[in-house]
Amino acid sequence: MDALLREYLPVIMLLGIAVALGLVLMLSAVIVAVRNPDPEKVSAYECGFNAFDDARMKFDVRFYLVSILFIIFDLEVAFLFPWAVAFADLSMTAFWSMMVFLAVLTVGFAYEWKKGALEWE
Repeated sequence: MDALLREYLPVIMLLGIAVALGLVLMLSAVIVAVRNPDPEKVSAYECGFNAFDDARMKFDVRFYLVSILFIIFDLEVAFLFPWAVAFADLSMTAFWSMMVFLAVLTVGFAYEWKKGALEWE
């Protein structure tokens, strides 16, 4: 049992350091922060323009299209990093399956570009 606890000691130490560092940073921000509120600083700011209407107003669908595009291509990069790191150890099947994945994403990107989903009027 003693050996098992010794194996977890670095994890417990890292967790303790992380919690202590988080507490120190939050407390130092409360102590050191400058409290100089100004109406411009505390005003609501959203999407690059001042809030001038009801908070429940409908957004243009283009905001959602851009966010979906960002998520799609962000996931593409998230899949590419581990694949690129392990590239030397991969088989040809893994290589060609990633090429098919990239081809599907490229065709989708070309389709959206052609349809004008990337145009901001």
